[in-house]
Amino acid sequence: MIIDNYLPLRDVVFITLREAILKGQIEPGERLMEISLANKLGVSRTPIREAIRKLELEGLVVMTPRKGAVVSEITLKDLRDVLEVRMNLEQLAVELACEKAEEEDILELKALHQEFKETLAQQDLTKVAEADVRFHDKIYQITDNKRLIQILNNLREQMYRYRLEYIKDDSSLLAEEHALIINAIEKKNVVEAKKYVERHIENQEKTISAKLTAEKAAITQ
Repeated sequence: MIIDNYLPLRDVVFITLREAILKGQIEPGERLMEISLANKLGVSRTPIREAIRKLELEGLVVMTPRKGAVVSEITLKDLRDVLEVRMNLEQLAVELACEKAEEEDILELKALHQEFKETLAQQDLTKVAEADVRFHDKIYQITDNKRLIQILNNLREQMYRYRLEYIKDDSSLLAEEHALIINAIEKKNVVEAKKYVERHIENQEKTISAKLTAEKAAITQ
């Protein structure tokens, strides 16, 4: 975990812990021990406690009897809730992108798509996830709808966990789906664009749901 010295300490601690959870450095079910984290980050327990409270509000941490703060598990219900919202917002985003995309926007999307494919060869999940984020962020930018962009950005952190889980298994499929979405936006074909976004997110749900179901079955055996 790396500390950023240019923000207020409470924000630094919160961002550092959130990123560690989202990137899997602190795993679901793991306890957040205030003293241990304070020593690791070189801070007092107060900003750790404040960060844990904020993480609880975001749903990344739950308070449990006798254990205290624990990183929340990824559940099927949470997955479906997040992706249901994402589906509708991203379909709106590609609809607006079809209407507003200029030639330079398409060129940039293609460049980001190429960058995404190149990161696949590096086999670094974090880099692949970040390249995927940049691709989708460009689509949001094309919409020129500040409120939509703000809502999608707020949802991004919750989506990041699921994005990483999907990328572990289906990175090449993501590349194919990105290409289809770009092609539809370039043709200004709203129906196709929305269809490919729906497929993109449904594939994510199917892949992660299957993984969560298999993990749950393995635990109960």
